[in-house]
Amino acid sequence: MAVSARKIALDVLLRCEKDTGYSNLALDAALTREEIGAADRALVTELVFGVIERKITLDHCIAALSSKRPEKLEPVVLGLIRLGLYQIIYLDRVPNYAAVNESVNLAPKRARGFVNAILRSFMRQGMPSLPDDPIEAMSVKHSYPVTLCELFCAEFGADRAESVLEAMNSRPAPTFRVNTLKADREGVISELKEQGIDARASERVPSGILTDGGAVARLKGLHGGRFFVQDEASQLCCEALGAKEGDRVLDICAAPGSKSFGAAINMHNKGQIISFDLHKSKLSLIEKGAKRLGIDIIEVREGDGRVRRDELVEWADRVICDVPCSGYGVIAKKPEIRYKNPEETEALPEIQYAILENCSAYVKPGGTLVYSTCTVLDRENGANVKRFLDTHSDFYPEGFKVCGREYAALTTLMPDADETDGFFIARLRRKSAE
Repeated sequence: MAVSARKIALDVLLRCEKDTGYSNLALDAALTREEIGAADRALVTELVFGVIERKITLDHCIAALSSKRPEKLEPVVLGLIRLGLYQIIYLDRVPNYAAVNESVNLAPKRARGFVNAILRSFMRQGMPSLPDDPIEAMSVKHSYPVTLCELFCAEFGADRAESVLEAMNSRPAPTFRVNTLKADREGVISELKEQGIDARASERVPSGILTDGGAVARLKGLHGGRFFVQDEASQLCCEALGAKEGDRVLDICAAPGSKSFGAAINMHNKGQIISFDLHKSKLSLIEKGAKRLGIDIIEVREGDGRVRRDELVEWADRVICDVPCSGYGVIAKKPEIRYKNPEETEALPEIQYAILENCSAYVKPGGTLVYSTCTVLDRENGANVKRFLDTHSDFYPEGFKVCGREYAALTTLMPDADETDGFFIARLRRKSAE
């Protein structure tokens, strides 16, 4: 018997509550395992990401309607009420009766009356009022923990913080990078349209394609290596690197490999790229991706970017340090990042700086060093680069130009203003030998 979309979504949500890890991986595994149509796949995706994204708001509603706090409810019961509320509040295309009935039918018999009562009470009473405290109100309204709201308000001010948080609640459609070793952009756009994907050329990056969504996993050209998923911000980072045919390139924190792939494509698959990652288990992702794309100039190595490799000193024409970060620029794609305790990220700037400083030694005189993150916090971005430049007089910041747009040497892309991932790119040049 076919499994319903809501049952699949519930199972994924319960797994995400129980286990650590990213919801996109659990979701991909479930969608690969279950044979369901495109509409149901889209509904499962919407429900999983949506419930995780809006959990604080949903639990605020539950707390106002139930004598039990949400955390005291049985996990399956809490999951079903969240699913039902999410559909009632946020999905206009789902009739309220369907949201209620499906949630009740999936509930254990002992809890069906309770689930039904909570959902129908919400339909009668509507959204409860927000807390009086402005930070708590922001937390409930946009569904981010108070600690993260406080951090963003300190970083940007209250108005801009709210704008950024709201933007990261808008789920982005997939963006692709064309593999020009195998295809051209217009050809891929036509190919995507034939498969029912509304696709158009990016104006920000030369090989980018924007879409309005669709069933990405089953696209023919994706598995054939004609294109791959990569946000415009990440593609821009590859363009800032400026790798060209015959270069030697080091990608220091490379997995899953999109920036290595972008560099190799820009190099016309001629030259040498060494892609490092701290985790040996992730190296196969780079190898498999390169093979699918027809790239054979990438060598993968296990390695910690903080550890000096004497044989690589002044070896590379270009080095990219896309360092481990808090991820506070990609919450739209990985909604559970919002629930990370900001205190757990406070040690990151020192780790990032150690990678940047160590790997700068690998850049040849006259070569290029790119430092990047997928966060919007200055302590991980500009502050680190300015600290580096203060103590490394042989490097200087260098702006760059892509598709006719001028970018500062230190550029931050913001989800609200740029409609991309939140992303930081710093392009530095090592002075030529005297």
